Amino acid sequence: MANDRRRAFAERRKACGFNQEEFAEAVGADRSTVQRWEAGKNDPQPWQRPRIAKVLGLTGRELEALLTPDDRVQHSLSAPWAATASLSTTDDELDALELARRVAASDVGAETLNRLESAFDELATAYPVSPPQELLQRVRMHCAYVTHLLDARMTLAEQRRLFIVGGWLQLLGATVHIDLNQEHAATARLRTARVLAQHAEYAEIQAWCFETDAWRRLTDGEYARAAELSQAARSLAPTGSSVAIQATAQEGRARARMGERKQTTQLISAVQQAASSLVPHKGSEHHYQYDPAKSLSYTATTLAWLGDPAAEPFAREVIARLAPAQDIHTWPRRVASANIDLALTLLGGDRLDEACQAAQQAILSGRVVPSNHWRALEVVKAVEARKLPEASELREAYQGLRR
Repeated sequence: MANDRRRAFAERRKACGFNQEEFAEAVGADRSTVQRWEAGKNDPQPWQRPRIAKVLGLTGRELEALLTPDDRVQHSLSAPWAATASLSTTDDELDALELARRVAASDVGAETLNRLESAFDELATAYPVSPPQELLQRVRMHCAYVTHLLDARMTLAEQRRLFIVGGWLQLLGATVHIDLNQEHAATARLRTARVLAQHAEYAEIQAWCFETDAWRRLTDGEYARAAELSQAARSLAPTGSSVAIQATAQEGRARARMGERKQTTQLISAVQQAASSLVPHKGSEHHYQYDPAKSLSYTATTLAWLGDPAAEPFAREVIARLAPAQDIHTWPRRVASANIDLALTLLGGDRLDEACQAAQQAILSGRVVPSNHWRALEVVKAVEARKLPEASELREAYQGLRR
């Protein structure tokens, strides 16, 4: 009789003028999910049911009667089950028990979610040292698994956790796409991450979405837009959080590119102060856990973009701190970035030989990701503009990086 009841569900959908694809769009699902509902292979999730009932013009009880097999239903649509006024106290008790059973029913479980959350932390920690293309394959695999789980039965608490970890994975995927200059994919993943975070009412991921987009705009030369997005991120970010600090840093970088010295200096001070009081929770290598030592790199880059010679000691300190302790293997991109900052600053002071040497170290390291190629190119063009003998060699190294 369960199949008969699901046929009635399909007939109701047809009577309302929907084919499967139209119905799926109306209720926020996909066609394959609707097919599984009508075949009795899956039940709609609790949060989907009010919308389904509305689209089909049914009450909640009428929809439950269409979806529930006869051995779990004591009344038909024409019986007292659908008429609240005539329910007995026994009916009330059974109704409450059935609701509790459905809310507690789950095909996901805490262990699955724990493993997904641990996998995300592992991927976010691997981000600084992993080739973007390799990391992207792992992120895709986990995102696909989250999508698969969305059709499973789960409790509301499990659903929120799934939305949150799914949002984190989509955000990390967007970040890797940006590193690879894959704009459309990055945009789609950022939107998905933001939607999942909104459904879970999780402001931290929403803030990271704005901060990540700010970085992308910054690399594209849209400095005013980058500053706006950074401010949006700061407005959503929990006080004292990693994303609050990172968004402040992004705004400072944008202000530096616009030549706004006073605002830039204030934002540098704000980042240094906030970073000094931050207590890491997941390890400093975690991409979404601000590393207090990162404020040195940030200061070097921001001052270099501002054309301030004070960038030199900061860049040199980053290199000195990391390389001798072999931390260059933990932070290879950070060392490459510091060498670019140093080269820009030395060029501004006409210390040309040292500038070319620092630039070559950065470019030949192989650790400048595609989204940062423009920074290396700035140095190459500056060397070429001065008609230095190292220009052709540096240009060749840059072309090799591009390949």
